[in-house]
Amino acid sequence: MAVLITFIQRSIGQGIAILFGATGEILTEKSGNLNLGIPGIMYMGGVAGLLGAFFYENGTANPSPLAGMLISIICCLLCSLLGGLIYTFLTVTLRANQNVVGLALTTFGTGFGNFFGGSISKMAGGVGQISVKTTASAFRAKIPGLSGIPVIGQLLFNYGFLTYLAIILAVVCTYFLKRTRIGLHLVAVGESPATADSAGINVPKYKYTATLVGSMIAGLGGLYFVMEYLGGTWSNNGFGDRGWLAVALVILALWNPSNAIWGSLVFGALYIIYIYIPGLSRAQQELCKMLPYLVTLIVLVITSRRNKPENQPPASLGLSYFREER
Repeated sequence: MAVLITFIQRSIGQGIAILFGATGEILTEKSGNLNLGIPGIMYMGGVAGLLGAFFYENGTANPSPLAGMLISIICCLLCSLLGGLIYTFLTVTLRANQNVVGLALTTFGTGFGNFFGGSISKMAGGVGQISVKTTASAFRAKIPGLSGIPVIGQLLFNYGFLTYLAIILAVVCTYFLKRTRIGLHLVAVGESPATADSAGINVPKYKYTATLVGSMIAGLGGLYFVMEYLGGTWSNNGFGDRGWLAVALVILALWNPSNAIWGSLVFGALYIIYIYIPGLSRAQQELCKMLPYLVTLIVLVITSRRNKPENQPPASLGLSYFREER
């Protein structure tokens, strides 16, 4: 039982960062923008939050966990917003190829994170010496009372607030896309920007807003991983392929943020299941790490064969909109 509880807890811990990235990417893709820069933006958000907390704690005699948390979140959101702004300016305003810009942004964001993360590591005394425990304690604070309940408390109430925020944002985004006027306008822009434009909807405005908000949500995934999962430390390339798993989860979730909640748990479990299978060789462990992508491919094949409109990506996904060609 103890091993099972630990496995579920760690699966959730792995899945939440992926859920943030997937929710942000779904919101972005619903506008017709295919932002493959999400992995890089997650790096940018994570290192920016860590930088803010690091300089605050080192410049204050008695740092406050709450103040450190707020500074960290603000730095994360601003840096993620910058990443999203770079993408939207190049793809929406300059109409550059979305795939190329997204991949370039991922390369840039990863380098950005490793450079600044490595720099503050040296400032702190060497690799692995960064510690913003005061700020991290605010992110890792459990729900008092409920987290002490045997089994149920360990499974449901033993996490920091970003874990619950990720689930709330996914539910809110689902409601927004399906039940609100602005959300339906956004879906219309993603399906046919020319038709939406003809109906008086400001296509560039919706694309900019959805991509920028989606980038900030994805950036919180990086902050979660650094602050809540790792406890306020940094390791170059520490995110691994979680950013790409977030992009893959969009397909598994069928462009529905609510589906991404359970999908992130599946991905989180598949990502670490090799640890709990005894006797695996290194090669077999690497094969196990392929499982999330294999599941995504299977879902993609199944949904393509069924060809249901609600299970397909937005019709204009990845395509630049030229109003002159309307």
